[in-house]
Amino acid sequence: MSDGNALVAANALRARNATAFTLGPLVMAAVLWLPTLGFAVFIALVILVGAWEWGGLTGIEARVGRVAYVILVAAGLVSLWFQPQWRHGLIALGGLWWAVQSVLLARVQRIDLRSAPDGASALSGLLVLCVSWAALVQLHAFDPGGAALVALHGVVAAGPALVLFLLLLIWFADSAAYFAGRRWGGTKLAPVLSPGKTRAGVYGALAMASVGGLALGYLLAPGIGGTVSAVLVCIVTVLISVAGDLYESLLKRRRGVKDSGQLLPGHGGLLDRIDSLIAAAPLFVLGLTLIAVVNP
Repeated sequence: MSDGNALVAANALRARNATAFTLGPLVMAAVLWLPTLGFAVFIALVILVGAWEWGGLTGIEARVGRVAYVILVAAGLVSLWFQPQWRHGLIALGGLWWAVQSVLLARVQRIDLRSAPDGASALSGLLVLCVSWAALVQLHAFDPGGAALVALHGVVAAGPALVLFLLLLIWFADSAAYFAGRRWGGTKLAPVLSPGKTRAGVYGALAMASVGGLALGYLLAPGIGGTVSAVLVCIVTVLISVAGDLYESLLKRRRGVKDSGQLLPGHGGLLDRIDSLIAAAPLFVLGLTLIAVVNP
């Protein structure tokens, strides 16, 4: 690497670290200290910025069109807040949608550039953005009541603790994938969609997911059966988070862009930071439902 390229890389890394160390504590504070209504508003703002960027990735270039798309997503979030019973089926639908996409993404052999607006991708964005918000809010509002919940010891409310756990699970799995991929490399996972991702990286992420599952099993479902279920939930959640990253890569490659936006120095757009989370959140809630921890 030339001195010029090394300097650019070093500056980019410093920008990434500064952004991460600034936003990380802010997000954790919002998760742990805000009431569910405040958290819902905070996450809605994040989702609406993501909606602006998603609109661009689907070919909505005109500002008025992007604003209209954001308003449409906002209307969906407001409806879900005032009609919480709608979240039940929507979270399940979102989980099914991501499961199907995981299969379809594995079959992508070629990506053609698109210049015209893509209505199907715009509709899918409306679904996945609203679903992810609903899942995170549902998780944050979780009150264990008589459900099994062992090791929080009153330090933090169960719902916010589970949201924080999900965030940490995704962050640590992503880091494990990065370091495992750099260390062992090998076969590319999806070279057409994301040339940098390797199968070794996925194995690293799944190893971290298993560790997280053991911790979740201890917190929520003591005993062998509960722990095994928690490990499986974390593994599936991390696998779907990879699909979320790949799906956004598909959208970007269709438009011939590197990032979803330029909002975050060193990181690109906000959507580039939350693509894994918006895919993982509904699967995590559904998984906890299956082990009778959360009832969406």
